[in-house]
Amino acid sequence: MTIVHDEPRAAPVYGGGGRPGDPRRRTAAWEGVLASTHVGFDVRLPEPDAFTATVSRRRFGALSLVECDCGAFSGRRGKAVMGDAGEGSIGLQIVRHGAEQVLRGRAAGHTLTTGAVGLWDGTRPVDVDVPGPFRKRTVIFPRDLVHAVSPRLADVETVPALAERPGTGLLVRYVDALSEELPRLDERSAGAAADVLLELVRAVVEPDAVDARAARREALRARARRYIRANLADPRLGPAAVARALAVSLRTLHAAFADTDESVAALVRRSRLARCMEDLLAPTGGTVTEIAFRWGFTDPTHFSHVFKREYGHSPREARRSRRTDGMRAAGGARIDGARIDGARIDKEVSAQPLA
Repeated sequence: MTIVHDEPRAAPVYGGGGRPGDPRRRTAAWEGVLASTHVGFDVRLPEPDAFTATVSRRRFGALSLVECDCGAFSGRRGKAVMGDAGEGSIGLQIVRHGAEQVLRGRAAGHTLTTGAVGLWDGTRPVDVDVPGPFRKRTVIFPRDLVHAVSPRLADVETVPALAERPGTGLLVRYVDALSEELPRLDERSAGAAADVLLELVRAVVEPDAVDARAARREALRARARRYIRANLADPRLGPAAVARALAVSLRTLHAAFADTDESVAALVRRSRLARCMEDLLAPTGGTVTEIAFRWGFTDPTHFSHVFKREYGHSPREARRSRRTDGMRAAGGARIDGARIDGARIDKEVSAQPLA
């Protein structure tokens, strides 16, 4: 039994199986494989000594494509295994060979056979039974990301059978093509491929949700802002670094900010300048150069230039002005129409420059 983790080169991360006559070790090995690539199950193997399986996984963007080829087994995802990382996932499963019987609670069960397409939710208890050789292809989506794209997937069980949905055939063919192409895609292309797949899923599940793309962009902007705030001191922080950290393509990141009045680079710069302004106004903030380097600027001259362009005063003038009465105004300090209130700096057109 093997699992191969491909990112993008194949490298074994788990191997197991146990010796003949040692069913518990072989069962535990398969449980570990399922938990690390799909979700956790309590497993029963009808013929432990004869059981074989191969699983491979490739990541692209924030998604994963998992190929599974295994023998007969049954599994229960109940309270004993809930609470694992799988609860943060939603899966799109395509059966390539064999059959899988699925039973959720007291609801009537159903069987997925060759060619079937289904969705599963890692938060839902389920029993599965694979009676013989079985092969499937599964795309694993982070829950928060797929919910931003298609809010209807917050309750997978209310989604009509995908076989009845227009566009499902195109979705399946795209996933099949991805399986062939992913090993040859660079990081940027793989991220773009993930974006296309998310949009196809939305089109199949929620064809009338015209605002899904806007919701997804807003969710990405929120993630980007959080990451930027937490990493302002890193001089390498920029659009490319943010895109890598969020596992999206640079193009996708820029597109998320296209309908705002500020680019990613401008957001980084403004956020850094705001922190620098706070420290300049603090009696123990340090020297101008120390403050600039503290918040990710690497060239003091460039820092002074962008600071003056933003606030109308040089950093040294801002520091000197903190001692004046004009710097102390109710609710915050003012410098040439710039208002400092906590960590936020907003231009106030009505404000008058200091004399």
